[in-house]
Amino acid sequence: MARIFYALSGEGRGHATRARAVLEHLRLDHRVTLFTYADAFDMLEPACRGTGVDVERIGGPRFHYRGGELDVLRTGIHGLKYAMRVLPDLVDHLCDRIRAEKPTLVITDFEPALPRAARRCGVPFVSLTHQHALLVDDFSSLPARLRWYGDLLGLVVRAYYSGQVKTIVSSFYAPPLKAGFSGEAVQVGVLLRSEVLMAQPYCDGHLVAYLRRFASNEFLDALAGCGLPVRVYGLGEGAPRGNLTFRRVSAERFLEDLASCEALVSTAGNQLVGEALYLEKPVLAIPEPGNCEQLINAHFLKESGAGDCLPMDAVTPSNLRSFLDGLGLYRAAIRPEAVQGTSAALRALQPFLN
Repeated sequence: MARIFYALSGEGRGHATRARAVLEHLRLDHRVTLFTYADAFDMLEPACRGTGVDVERIGGPRFHYRGGELDVLRTGIHGLKYAMRVLPDLVDHLCDRIRAEKPTLVITDFEPALPRAARRCGVPFVSLTHQHALLVDDFSSLPARLRWYGDLLGLVVRAYYSGQVKTIVSSFYAPPLKAGFSGEAVQVGVLLRSEVLMAQPYCDGHLVAYLRRFASNEFLDALAGCGLPVRVYGLGEGAPRGNLTFRRVSAERFLEDLASCEALVSTAGNQLVGEALYLEKPVLAIPEPGNCEQLINAHFLKESGAGDCLPMDAVTPSNLRSFLDGLGLYRAAIRPEAVQGTSAALRALQPFLN
């Protein structure tokens, strides 16, 4: 039995969903302590009760938004404050935990403190995340603007941490690796928890929309005019608005709605897009304004033929109906077997657990 420390970013639900898929397997044979914060802590702490996985809250950097758009300046300022005021003490604390509990392996999903502590204590660590696609993937096929974004964000990813013994990149797309990363990095599909793997997809005539924190009235009006019932997640519960039903985020209910929908309209997060594609659901991706990573995800989605992408302020009832008219073609382009990456990720971890 290995002793594992596992830290992940708490921003959004993608990191937590990815961790759940891995923890389902690791906890059967190993003792795991999970370190996270914010959304991921709120999601994982209740889910891990009674499973043998300890979940502990730590501090961490957050995204900040202004008027529905990612506020890059405020996010950067908050990140600097975290780096100066929180990170040093947190690394010291985690070093004390490592020395006391002697983990065999450290895993990090885009969380910067634990890998620094592991390096200081001489414990190997593995990076298991989507964000490292921005560092190791060859984006030469992207348009010039997106290539520039990718290069810039790759510098941010490198600054988070370095020195991992293996980089496992979980993504619904897989361009070639950059020269020099073929031995260090391995690409796997999206990490899918058992409920997703066992779900039986079918279509009962509704759409699912998932949005984070914001949606303009014009966008909601466009959804309301698409001609199908729409189950909206991410904006909280509320009174119906025409054919829109607003639902509280619940992993079980959301999966039921996703497995039975005609298509997904959502932000362009890697994890959710990958889960939808595994369930053979075309995706209309609406990248968060200012979120360059989501712009790159949306580009690869459209390039695959399995969906389309639009900025939120360009969505109209007309182009929503055009998307719905093309569902058959989008669905024919989906390859669920290429999306599933859980088994490959576990195989990549295994040499460090023996």
